[in-house]
Amino acid sequence: MFSDLSAQTEGSSLLCRPASEDQGPVFERMSLSYSLCSDQFGVRERSFSRQYAHIYATRLMQMRPLLSERAQQKWGSNVLIRKLCDLQTGEQCCIVGTLFKRMDLQPSILREISDEHNLLPQPARAKYISETDELILEDELQRIKLEGKIDRDKCVTGSVIAIYGAERNDGKFTVEDFCMADLPLQTPRPALSSDRFVLLASGLGLGSSNADSMLGLQLLIDMVTGQLGDQGEQSGAATISRVLLAGNLLSQSIQDKDALTKPKYLTKKTQAGSVEAIRLLDELLLQLVASLPVDVMPGQYDPTNYTLPQQPLHRCMFPLSSVYPTLQLSSNPYIANIDGVRFLGTSGQNVSDIQKYSSMDSHLEILEETLRLRHLAPTAPDTLGCYPFYQKDPFILEECPHVYFSGSAPTFDSKLIKGPDGQEVLLVSIPEFSSTQTACLVNLRTLECEPVSFSAFSADEDEESEMNISH
Repeated sequence: MFSDLSAQTEGSSLLCRPASEDQGPVFERMSLSYSLCSDQFGVRERSFSRQYAHIYATRLMQMRPLLSERAQQKWGSNVLIRKLCDLQTGEQCCIVGTLFKRMDLQPSILREISDEHNLLPQPARAKYISETDELILEDELQRIKLEGKIDRDKCVTGSVIAIYGAERNDGKFTVEDFCMADLPLQTPRPALSSDRFVLLASGLGLGSSNADSMLGLQLLIDMVTGQLGDQGEQSGAATISRVLLAGNLLSQSIQDKDALTKPKYLTKKTQAGSVEAIRLLDELLLQLVASLPVDVMPGQYDPTNYTLPQQPLHRCMFPLSSVYPTLQLSSNPYIANIDGVRFLGTSGQNVSDIQKYSSMDSHLEILEETLRLRHLAPTAPDTLGCYPFYQKDPFILEECPHVYFSGSAPTFDSKLIKGPDGQEVLLVSIPEFSSTQTACLVNLRTLECEPVSFSAFSADEDEESEMNISH
């Protein structure tokens, strides 16, 4: 791993006598083949006049043949696949449809602004699930209430699944088993001869008042660019071939929600907090792009459109770093092939939204669930904002990635999962750097992942104030 490559070798310590020659050794950074594959997330015609029902109909139409095939593999080629309008009471059959979870605690703008009932605003909750939730399956024409062997709390609205069971006399469907589309086919990963790393970081939180995060961020940049440590550290840094910043580059604290409602004469000479934060981001990116390629994804608090898919940040915001061809401004979600390894990921909005409306807490568990569902954001557009697509749902996975990540997670975690057809996928939850001082390194040769931490201890906590860098 990276820590082995950057271990100190004899005679290369910072405390050793300098070499006789004036110039030290030069470490060549590995260059990797790269192709960005995020064209499907580009929104060219920005029309919001269409209804959101189209995206659900398109999603079901695209997923139906995949789930019918998976159902026949699981329950036999002779299984009856019915539509809801053709159901017969007591007949064992399979239905493919879209889940809808009716939730009493789900926030509703109509409920919040209702004056006739004098309702108080709903309190903020970490989760909106309750014992009174109901699962309903819909197809193009009808819907039916589900009961039986299906985890109501774990399911989320918008998931397309196949269920097996029978309709009862009371009009409810008793589920005996269900299946998801599961992982799509995967292109084999090339055999690499040496270790090559991609550094993933998220949630830089620029513009906040946390000075420790700025110190850790500068140390991270110095490590990647080879300006930190001895020759062992520098030779290890030379194996980092690309940096991927997965959203939330700016802090939530610079979001001024009152600026839109204040009179213009009160804000005429006020500069938005994001202006200085973007200038700082440009200066930090300049240090990175002068040394290696950098991919920049937008996030929830960054200056781009709010709905998914978020479009790339505009180059005019980065007058210093955009001069370099090594700066790649990409969309959220993000798909790219890096040296034959397919990366897929988001800045974390899809994962955090599913976490609110299901019983799943682990980011890795949610990542695996979306892979099995073969859909990046099943809760869009119900509880997660997205563009009203009507011809094709771009969030459906057509090819299995090798690395699947989400940003702005509370802690670092990684896991290697396997699919039914031999697929291997590395799941990575990238921690929020501003609060954890942690990034992570993915080894393209072995698909292993390890965290790189910069932890600071202030003088109040420790008389011998020190900085700890570990990987």
